[in-house]
Amino acid sequence: AFKFRGAYNALARLSEPEKARGVVAHSSGNHAQGVALAAKLLGIKATIVMPTDAPASKLAATRGYGANIVSYDRLTEDRAEISGRLAREHGFVMIHPFDNPHIMAGQGTVALELLEDVPDLDVLVAPTGGGGLMSGCATVAKALKPSMRIFGVETENSNDWWQSFQTGERVHIPPPDTIADGIRTQQPGELTFPIIREKVEAIWLVSDAEVIDMMKFLLTRLKILVEPTGAVAVASLLHKKVPSGSKVGVVISGGNVDADVLAQLL
Repeated sequence: AFKFRGAYNALARLSEPEKARGVVAHSSGNHAQGVALAAKLLGIKATIVMPTDAPASKLAATRGYGANIVSYDRLTEDRAEISGRLAREHGFVMIHPFDNPHIMAGQGTVALELLEDVPDLDVLVAPTGGGGLMSGCATVAKALKPSMRIFGVETENSNDWWQSFQTGERVHIPPPDTIADGIRTQQPGELTFPIIREKVEAIWLVSDAEVIDMMKFLLTRLKILVEPTGAVAVASLLHKKVPSGSKVGVVISGGNVDADVLAQLL
């Protein structure tokens, strides 16, 4: 997934004393893997706070990169509180999954590479969870092409961004029940919200059923294996939410899906 971009950028910028302290992060899976791999490459000890119901493939990959995993119940416990406590108790450096300028900058290279390959895009569409990917991509896209129209997408059952756009302020929602585990955020990021509010035209919603339809389409017609969150943005294309006549760039953000989950969906 794209998360390695921001994670490596953030960890590589730590001072030597900070690297020696080790890092802690919280994640449903992809940021966890990104931080774990970046830490392994840079020789940094990593501790990751992950939900007990995280996909098995993401848990296994994070452990495989050498990180220590601390589990929590996402319905009853606060992952930010847990990671913050670990940082205080052990002196770890916190690597936030989205509210970190270096994370956002790293994720923004997705849009940079996309526009290098296809400079005449009219529209950019990307999934919106915490907002690290979208804030980075929107910043790059607007800098390179100010006329670019940008849209974020999330699921109907995880609509904190959609609600926040309606009210103009960060709305906190209950723990989301959506198949798209990578965007089960309860509130837009403190740093990412004003950036996205300024640069993104609107937030679209897709249903879990539409996400599953797109996963099937990508696998059977295009031979692309994606996780539910990775299919969220492109699901908006299949279900005609994009302005007609546009040349659209869409971010398929990850492919970390458990084989047994995929079999159930298909």
